[in-house]
Amino acid sequence: MRASNFISILLSSATTTVQSFITQPLRPPLIRRKSNAAGIMKKMSGGNVINDNTNEMMELNPLVSSIKISATVEIFSLVKQMEAEGIEVTSLCVGEPDFPPPKSVLDAAIKAIESNETRYTAVSGTMALREAIANDLQNRKGVTYDAQTEILVSNGAKQCVYQGVLATCGTGDTAIIVAPYWPSYPEMVALSGANAIILRTQRDNGYLISPHALRSCLEENKEKNVKLLILCNPSNPTGGVHSKQRLEEIADVLEDFPGVTVLSDEIYERLVYGDKLDNGHFSFAALSPSMRARTITINGFSKAYAMTGMRLGYMAAPPKLLRAATTIQSQLTSCAGSISQSAGVAALEAVSESEMEANLLIMKEKRDFVVQKLKAMHKVKLAVPPTGAFYVLPDVSTYYDGDDVKLCVELLKKKRLALVPGTSFGAPGTVRISYATSMQELEVAMDKLRSFLDDLV
Repeated sequence: MRASNFISILLSSATTTVQSFITQPLRPPLIRRKSNAAGIMKKMSGGNVINDNTNEMMELNPLVSSIKISATVEIFSLVKQMEAEGIEVTSLCVGEPDFPPPKSVLDAAIKAIESNETRYTAVSGTMALREAIANDLQNRKGVTYDAQTEILVSNGAKQCVYQGVLATCGTGDTAIIVAPYWPSYPEMVALSGANAIILRTQRDNGYLISPHALRSCLEENKEKNVKLLILCNPSNPTGGVHSKQRLEEIADVLEDFPGVTVLSDEIYERLVYGDKLDNGHFSFAALSPSMRARTITINGFSKAYAMTGMRLGYMAAPPKLLRAATTIQSQLTSCAGSISQSAGVAALEAVSESEMEANLLIMKEKRDFVVQKLKAMHKVKLAVPPTGAFYVLPDVSTYYDGDDVKLCVELLKKKRLALVPGTSFGAPGTVRISYATSMQELEVAMDKLRSFLDDLV
């Protein structure tokens, strides 16, 4: 298929095609209703698709119909399909560092393979890795955990988040999710059978949680059995970082609501660009003994150490919560990969701070470049530059009447540049830009975006 034909098919209808990939509930192929999106999939696969009517009597769990496919994953898949068709696409969709894992991490993985360390480990992880995690949390974050009873190693931080949700929420319960949010949070809550309440934040203060708004939300929903607050700090997709002072203000509110557990997703905590003394990352569990007793800390190795494919994350939590999550994991996946766990020990014990700082400086340079380019673009608003992670969430609501999905469709169609629409993150009128790629790719992407927006003026 010619590239031009593929693009015209893919983007023939902004409302029925790309919208279906981004916002429609997940339906397995066996029961997928006929749609323009299904026709595109047929053309993309050369006509080899499963008959929609193979088994019309099959019934699925009703929860499945309410779950959406990850927008980031969907767009990334579409980009890869376009590239397979010979279409050159610039993509700033996926949050994956472009640098390789540290050499000591790779060496440890090789050594583990050569030493035949390929067996199952304990469900909660090897003691070597759990002790390394506990030491790291103590030394860098000032919070103490028992490696035996308060650390759980999983197949990526994403699994840890889901198990944290399942351990605390069920039918009749409610979780508070802060918007903009990582798209998987609401879906994980839905899969637990619980309900989600979205706590909106404001662009002008960098999308940080307002203690006043949090208190109002909790008070207004007292009858809804709020069990969980999901806090992503630093934030995906905004790159915002809550200071220690702001976290203390949030904790003051939570003191009046003792039944609320905090799931603190800190996967980007090593990617913070402010002064470490004043504006660095502070772990929520380190605020006070009372907050530690009700906090599930989530972290992992994908973002800071570029170990994305090794699928390694961890949870640190009080014994009661940890036991519940471990029980869930024992029935889902058992242990994380033994090779990855050996690599994780090396990441925490053999990678020097100077190497970590070097990668941070490179990422900061990329952030500064993207922010500078965005500020020079017509009608693009970025009230507070991000201070963590590797994302920027600019406001582009003056274009296409705030339809960020249509903007991304047209951008992909006309400039071959892929961004994720902010609607997917609960932030309509924005787009998420990941600058975790090469500077050369960023230069091309920013030129494409500027040119596209200039043509609309």
